[in-house]
Amino acid sequence: MNETLRQCIQECVSCHGICLNTITYCLEQGGRHAEGGHIRLLIDCAEICQTSANFMLRGSSLHARTCAVCAEICAQCGEDCGQLKDDAHMQRCAEACRRCAESCRQMAAHG
Repeated sequence: MNETLRQCIQECVSCHGICLNTITYCLEQGGRHAEGGHIRLLIDCAEICQTSANFMLRGSSLHARTCAVCAEICAQCGEDCGQLKDDAHMQRCAEACRRCAESCRQMAAHG
């Protein structure tokens, strides 16, 4: 397993975890944090990160395609979480999503 692949798997696993944690946090905060579209995006992001990590771990020939979708969803989630600027938890989540998006973009481009 090359280093780029290993790094992308790690970014996906990390982003999956923080998005799941952030869903709970957002539901506890209520208001803007708990809006349906925001929670749905966090769930989508967690799911695609888990799926992409699994595809890479299995050596699936389709992992570049799952990574391309993952990059797109992570970028959207990072942007959405990043809008809650005064919330350190949301900024950590946004940063994890951005890192994962970048790593998945590279994986999608180079397989």
